[in-house]
Amino acid sequence: MGEFAPPTGRCLSAKVFVRGLTVQAEIGVHAHEEGRSQPLVVDVELEVAAAAAGWRSIGETVNYERVGEHARGIAAAGHIGLVETFAWRLANACLGEPQVIRVRVRVEKPMALAPHAQAAGVEIMVERG
Repeated sequence: MGEFAPPTGRCLSAKVFVRGLTVQAEIGVHAHEEGRSQPLVVDVELEVAAAAAGWRSIGETVNYERVGEHARGIAAAGHIGLVETFAWRLANACLGEPQVIRVRVRVEKPMALAPHAQAAGVEIMVERG
């Protein structure tokens, strides 16, 4: 009897994710939100192009630390009115990473409806166009 060789599959894509990233941002449309930062909780899922022979180096995928860098950079750029705007900017920054084909960004604003709700926010999906 010969040795069993499992079948090899073909990877179509991979998902790289960051969950529960907390970012301090000046965000909101109300007067009491001007000039003060508040927490955002961010989840990002990046669909990454498959490497032909599997992933052997960080250059063939996405360094998930870049998600945090992008989010903090957007927050540091100044006041943003809408959570949707923050999500859109973060999605497009992530699409700037060459291996990313699609990105899902969820942004929660924990203090938005406190104490009546844990959070309010938005989730968007953007793909390379």
